[in-house]
Amino acid sequence: MAGHDGGAGAASETVTTHTAARPLRAIVLVTGAVFLFACMDATTKYLVAEYPAPIVIAVRYIVQCLLMVVLLAPTMGRQLVQTRRTGLVLVRAACLAATSLAMALALIRLPVAEATAIVFLSPLIVAVVGGLVLRERIGWVGSLAAVAGFVGVLLIVRPGGGLDPVGVALALTGAVLIAMYQLLSRVLAATESTMALLFYGALFGSILYGVSAPWFLDGQVPSLLQVGLFLSMGVTGGLGHFLFTAAHRHAPATTLAPVMYVQLLWASLLGWLVFNDVSDSLSILGMVVVALSGVAVVLKSRWTRRTVVAAAQAVGRGTSAQAAPADVARGTLADPKLAYAAVRHVALSWREPAKEDERVHGGRVDSRVALSG
Repeated sequence: MAGHDGGAGAASETVTTHTAARPLRAIVLVTGAVFLFACMDATTKYLVAEYPAPIVIAVRYIVQCLLMVVLLAPTMGRQLVQTRRTGLVLVRAACLAATSLAMALALIRLPVAEATAIVFLSPLIVAVVGGLVLRERIGWVGSLAAVAGFVGVLLIVRPGGGLDPVGVALALTGAVLIAMYQLLSRVLAATESTMALLFYGALFGSILYGVSAPWFLDGQVPSLLQVGLFLSMGVTGGLGHFLFTAAHRHAPATTLAPVMYVQLLWASLLGWLVFNDVSDSLSILGMVVVALSGVAVVLKSRWTRRTVVAAAQAVGRGTSAQAAPADVARGTLADPKLAYAAVRHVALSWREPAKEDERVHGGRVDSRVALSG
């Protein structure tokens, strides 16, 4: 978002690629990506203690945007800026920019680990809103995971826990904004390229905060260390996205999404090393509950999609991999032949999950960009 503003979260981007079965390499890449996102959060917290949040955010977005122009524009050309639904792309970028401000302000008041854990509530918000608005089937597993996730957050923000209520409110606002960002990413994934979505997010933030930055300048001259930290935010954000995208060339998103919760570990370690923040036992328990709830939602989504699609394909009905599970679930459960075929097909596919996901999804990978913008 920095580790949080995009990417709890990973947002949902769609990376079109041919998945190769190298899950260990992919897990290492995602672990490195979320470490960079956690570093960006820690850097943000350090800098906003000395500089206004809009200044910090502006530098981060401008550096990231310039890096994308320098490194990607020569090879991608107009593809970097081509969109079909520009209005929604800009709304999505606005959600990302607003998330950045909410999280920067929250990090002034909260430890990095607690702020990260609260923001990781966003996938559960997406699951609930997806069921209500997009009519996606939540099921009892998803419902229990959502409730458990909220309980986990309550353990973190409980009265007497010592957290600033304003900081908690800002982090929750960030979680809601990220959920909106992720939902828009899912809507736009079918028509827009990943790099174009990333570029417009960086461009929008650069313009918005770049224009407003002069109003917050107070003449303070940064030290050499602070200049390095300012520049590092764009580098860690861009490199984190690169590693995250590269990981999905070697394993499906449903395999990698649970690994993103390693960011909670990195955030805790960096909070301890840099700021001497140590979470108490109940807060740690809350973080674990939030992480397990998010993993449950991911695994439930994986099982549902692969079961219903495999069932239809196994008996030759030719159901599209993009079909909503709710549209075929009733037929799958009602037909004994379909149910048997589904169970058999999915049981066999778990032996080679990466190859199976490539067959089911036709090479399209729904990558959840955890909290990184």
